Amino acid sequence: MVFKKHEINEIKDFLEHKTKTYCRSSFIKTDPISIPHGFSTKEDIEISGFLTATISWGQRPSIIKKAGELMQRLDYRPHEFIMNCSDNELHTFRTFVYRTFNGTDCVTFLKALRNIYLYHGGLEKVFEKGFLKNSNIFDAIVHFRNVFFELPHNKRTEKHVSNPAKGSAAKRINMFLRWMVRKDNTGIDFGIWKGIQPKHLYCPLDVHVGNVSRKLGILKRKQNDWKAVEELTSMLKLMNPEDPVRYDYGLFGLGVFEKF
Repeated sequence: MVFKKHEINEIKDFLEHKTKTYCRSSFIKTDPISIPHGFSTKEDIEISGFLTATISWGQRPSIIKKAGELMQRLDYRPHEFIMNCSDNELHTFRTFVYRTFNGTDCVTFLKALRNIYLYHGGLEKVFEKGFLKNSNIFDAIVHFRNVFFELPHNKRTEKHVSNPAKGSAAKRINMFLRWMVRKDNTGIDFGIWKGIQPKHLYCPLDVHVGNVSRKLGILKRKQNDWKAVEELTSMLKLMNPEDPVRYDYGLFGLGVFEKF
């Protein structure tokens, strides 16, 4: 799509205004990101953030409640618990269910996370290793997914880690990466990962963000897939090359709170 410079600037000004409206510290308590904000160590923030992002679909209060329950089961020490729990303790997570994410999925995730911290240097290192292949988030996600499922597992669990190589928009992983990589003066996103820069992130694309983006004319593709993620992010980079996904707040807020 071709925009004239003044058209891009008009959309940018509008999104800047809306982003400032919604990207503020008060956003934290209403959003799933409030769960990792309950922790202070890097590993606990990463693990709680990843598990919370994994179940982040549906109503936000339900997500927060269920993610909070999962943290309680992990004794509010997710990293220490995962690294030291017995098989019997792991087995108790077979009763955890949130929508289609069931107990088998949960146990698989906890085992995969333990494997990553034991043998791959942790979540940041895995994503960074994939990213460094071509300085590309697509490769980072694909590599992470391959490592995550290197242990024996039930095939059904794979649907809970989106695969952009098969066209998925990977909304929840892109959101998790935004949490870990971005940092601004609002204190919402953590910015604790330094090997990937905000300019390389892709916008988390859900129904709300997709609908608003199409109404604004910055997304033409009808499907919410990886190609749409690339198209939208390329437009946002025209507005802010160093931090394109900051506008996720404005787009999301317009869709959820203003029914734009």
